[in-house]
Amino acid sequence: KVMAQTGAVLKSTGGAAKVTATQITDLSSSIMRMTGIDDEAIQAGQNLLLTFTKIRNETGKGNDIFDQATLVMTDLSVAMGKDLNSSAILVGKALNDPVKGVGALSKAGVQFTADQKEMIEGMVDSGNVMGAQKMILKELETQFGGSAEAAGKTLSGQLNILKQTFSNLAGELVAKFMPSVARATQKLLDFVMEFAARPT
Repeated sequence: KVMAQTGAVLKSTGGAAKVTATQITDLSSSIMRMTGIDDEAIQAGQNLLLTFTKIRNETGKGNDIFDQATLVMTDLSVAMGKDLNSSAILVGKALNDPVKGVGALSKAGVQFTADQKEMIEGMVDSGNVMGAQKMILKELETQFGGSAEAAGKTLSGQLNILKQTFSNLAGELVAKFMPSVARATQKLLDFVMEFAARPT
């Protein structure tokens, strides 16, 4: 279901984020292995980030804004005790419209100085939206960076990593054998229908 939504959002936004479904899945899996957070929940958050079409990965060092936003989303979620979807929307709004987004973040408890707000507004006015996004991401990283990874190093976090890893392996095995199971089920169904149709 999550993968289907990823495909749908990528299609509806015309691939604005400049990421593929495989890249999204790989990123959510790597964060899961580091934090113990359900990778499907992370990907659901990424699906929301995708709807903010100004958040995208560009070529060049430090220009992978979508990837950075995904990690910041998980850190903010852990640090502030928010669910991933609401964290994704908060980060998404901030990066999609940096001037208004800083105000929304401030109301949520993320502090920016007057100088930072002025610099962000100046960057947006001059057309340097990515520069403003980087400043917001840097401040979020300063305040919340490493929160999700730290949670993953606790006993409960390590147990969650193990649990999610086994869950994913089980899912992969089920997916691998699904075609065979489907064929066997269809044969059984055909047999039952044929048997039921025989005259008594």
